[in-house]
Amino acid sequence: MHSRGSVWSDSTLLVATRVTRMFAYGALSVVLALYLAEIGFSNRAIGLLLTLTLAGDAAISLGLTTGADRFGRRRTLVAGAVLMIGAGVVFAAALFLALSPRVEAAPPAVPATAPRTLGLHRSRSIVLRLSALFALDAFAGAFLVQSLLAYWFHLRFGGNETVLGGILFGVNLLAGVSALAAAWLARRIGLVNTMVATHLPSNVLLCLVPLMPTLPLPIGVLLLRFSISQMDVPTRQSYTMAVVSPDERSAAAGVTTIARSMGAAAAPALSGALLAFSLSAPFFVAGGLKIVYDGLLYRGFRAHRPPEEMRRA
Repeated sequence: MHSRGSVWSDSTLLVATRVTRMFAYGALSVVLALYLAEIGFSNRAIGLLLTLTLAGDAAISLGLTTGADRFGRRRTLVAGAVLMIGAGVVFAAALFLALSPRVEAAPPAVPATAPRTLGLHRSRSIVLRLSALFALDAFAGAFLVQSLLAYWFHLRFGGNETVLGGILFGVNLLAGVSALAAAWLARRIGLVNTMVATHLPSNVLLCLVPLMPTLPLPIGVLLLRFSISQMDVPTRQSYTMAVVSPDERSAAAGVTTIARSMGAAAAPALSGALLAFSLSAPFFVAGGLKIVYDGLLYRGFRAHRPPEEMRRA
């Protein structure tokens, strides 16, 4: 048995590494597309560069996550951090080494000789189905990655870096706060219902953003959208972990994350081409595809409830 203190310590360390990484990403996303445009990159080239970045991330993640439960979760996290030294020495700041043994996988529930695919056995079918849906959602979302979203505001309304930074600060702050409310809502209506009930209206709002005529209006709609749009992220992750065997959780997280990365990889290049055609098109495509995802997710998984929801019922 492990003490509650060790659980809290591990959680704090993991959150700290996540905050550090996302702070660095957020600082870059405000100016990246603007910088590339300034040095002569076309809209298509900007989108292609972001696509190649996401594709590389997917390839590295595939190698790390599918063997994490066997190689060791702490070792895998440290290896991933070492690979990111070039992106920031602070994030490698040896935090993962302080994690307790509690983060490792429990002994497998099936014999070691049982066939595995990408580290999965019993849960292979449901993980692959979820991965396909998550890839669709990520593909849609990557039409408007934050660098491209900032670039769109610059093209449409001429916003400078200060304005763009303020917009992204606001949307990310609201996204973080909304994620905290997700657990409360999921306990009352269930994980799948929470994912769909919050994600669907947020995607309708996304489609409305380019229809707003003056700068304050799309900012307001976008802030409203992000106040609910990210509530599906912790519930999606929780649902995935709840419906797989404990010794498959790292692999399941890796496969679904890689599917999202692969789905997202192609979209920025297409979004760059769409921006050259119409500034509104990426919003309509992203929102429409995400609405399709919500419908397919609800139809396919509303009856597949995780064990803890069955016990509460």
